[in-house]
Amino acid sequence: MKTDDRCLPYAEEMKTCGYCAEGEYLAAFGIKICELDATKLYLFKEQSHRGRVIVASKLHVSEITALSDEERNAFFADVNRVAKALHAVFNPTKVNYGAYGDTGHHLHFHLVPKYAGDEFEWGGVFAMNPKRKFLSDSEYAELAAKIKSAL
Repeated sequence: MKTDDRCLPYAEEMKTCGYCAEGEYLAAFGIKICELDATKLYLFKEQSHRGRVIVASKLHVSEITALSDEERNAFFADVNRVAKALHAVFNPTKVNYGAYGDTGHHLHFHLVPKYAGDEFEWGGVFAMNPKRKFLSDSEYAELAAKIKSAL
């Protein structure tokens, strides 16, 4: 994880941040797929929306406004790259994008493929963690490989 003066206010928090520390903190919700230019890509373990991922900044900053123009553009280029891969692999009707971070100050976006034929949350906001659908390790590995191959 990249650090600089912008990360200093969050130095203590970074020790338990799933995106920075990874390990057990990441394992609670996600699986690392790969690193891109400005971000890290994670498969969200709860897969009620097939292909749901998280794109997290390599910098531990809380707000998009903490990034320089160049860093912001690189961040969104990665988000766009991942969205294109999700469309190619899963053919969703729509990808929803969510950026929250009220309780964890690490800039990240949830990319949530939604499918019109699937009535679960279609036409509404996606739940942060509906705790409905978890997969086997081999199923997670297969999804991650498909996404990575489309990047």
